[in-house]
Amino acid sequence: MENTLFDKTFRDDDGKIVIAQPPNLPLIVWFTTSLLKLVVTTGEINTVLDILANGSLFTWAWLELFQGVNYFRRAVGLGVFIGIIVSRIQ
Repeated sequence: MENTLFDKTFRDDDGKIVIAQPPNLPLIVWFTTSLLKLVVTTGEINTVLDILANGSLFTWAWLELFQGVNYFRRAVGLGVFIGIIVSRIQ
């Protein structure tokens, strides 16, 4: 297989095009805690859920940035990573 920019951007080591994958544990934790934050809107529990949601999404973005299967997945990780930082600064 030719090693073109398209291949590096969208294919994994097996030559399959990978845009999305089944969610892993950090994404499942982020989704669950984000939904729970909609139910529990105030108090210490909401604060804990916020920390867990941001921490798990940060972990997912970090893993994608440094261990993503292709350049596209790494770019998505970088985008989410930057988005988390910007949203926390404001």
